[in-house]
Amino acid sequence: MLSSYYFEDLEPGMEARLVKSITEADVIGFAAVTGDCNPIHLDPVYAAATPFKSRVAHGMLTGGLLSAVFGTTMPGPGAVYVSQTLNFRAPVMLGDTVTAVVRVVELFAPKRRVRFDCVCRVGDKTVLSGEAMLIVPGRPA
Repeated sequence: MLSSYYFEDLEPGMEARLVKSITEADVIGFAAVTGDCNPIHLDPVYAAATPFKSRVAHGMLTGGLLSAVFGTTMPGPGAVYVSQTLNFRAPVMLGDTVTAVVRVVELFAPKRRVRFDCVCRVGDKTVLSGEAMLIVPGRPA
């Protein structure tokens, strides 16, 4: 289900979230779409010899959950990315349930830009943090 906010609807402190469990199919599909076939994501034998001891999801797959929030929930359809920073703080394992949260931090009226704080968590652990700037459509005249 899509929701949509116009620039004029947004206020600092507003939040939106998405919760997703990361599956084998998600990791394989992400590798297929992006071409990122690093064996730490796909090969259990290879991954067992890494510090993580098992396969981990692509960091950008986790980051993509933020894009899903922006494109479907807040601000929603019509919003356009300007920039995104991502700080990867901990691995996301297959089977983990990730909660992606975006929060309005600042509004820049002249160009209808909005700065968001972004965080992804697995339980109480932050696995990704960052900031995004989006252009958000204004209310039609």
